[in-house]
Amino acid sequence: MSGISKERLINVLIAPHVSEKSARIAPLGNQYVFRVRTDATKPEIRAAVEFMFEVKVDTVRVVNQAGKNKRFGRTPGRRSDWKKAYVRLAEGQAIEMGGAERA
Repeated sequence: MSGISKERLINVLIAPHVSEKSARIAPLGNQYVFRVRTDATKPEIRAAVEFMFEVKVDTVRVVNQAGKNKRFGRTPGRRSDWKKAYVRLAEGQAIEMGGAERA
């Protein structure tokens, strides 16, 4: 955590990003996808995941997603840009994502 405050680490990760692709790559490559703050850096994301989930991170890759143009009624608008991070964990590590098991 070299010089990064705990408060900053807690605020770096916004939420897990749930999509078909993230569900497909999670078991295969031991990768997890998170929505992160747009000003977050790779070292901050690595430290935040290691701090919050108590796992060892192998690599972090980030993607800046451009917001889409949308219409809100008759008014044209634009969704906000956002950033997502692909986090690969070290061998033998796993994050238990919440949610009840379905019978």
